[in-house]
Amino acid sequence: MTTLCDLAIKKCKPCEGGVQPLSQDEINALLKQLDSWVQRDQTIGKIFEFKNYYQTMAFVNAVAWIAHREDHHPDLNVSYNKCHVEFSTHAIQGLSENDFICAAKVDACFKA
Repeated sequence: MTTLCDLAIKKCKPCEGGVQPLSQDEINALLKQLDSWVQRDQTIGKIFEFKNYYQTMAFVNAVAWIAHREDHHPDLNVSYNKCHVEFSTHAIQGLSENDFICAAKVDACFKA
């Protein structure tokens, strides 16, 4: 079984479609390994809160760096002291392991 630590050290695999999205059982198992991420339809998301705009933007830049390195990009909704991060795999119109790998990496960044 993959743990949060295992997810955070894994690398995303290219996904260009033709692959089935994860089943609900697979999604549930992977969600248990993340810290407070929530599934909504075919996405997983989490709101991160900060003391000020500067910390929020530093986090956004760190998430952008993770997304660039993994070539898997989230939707971000940014305000003064919050950032909502949402992952899905658009090529398969659902969730893939890549979404959970990136979520684990974002959590690890936030905790650091």
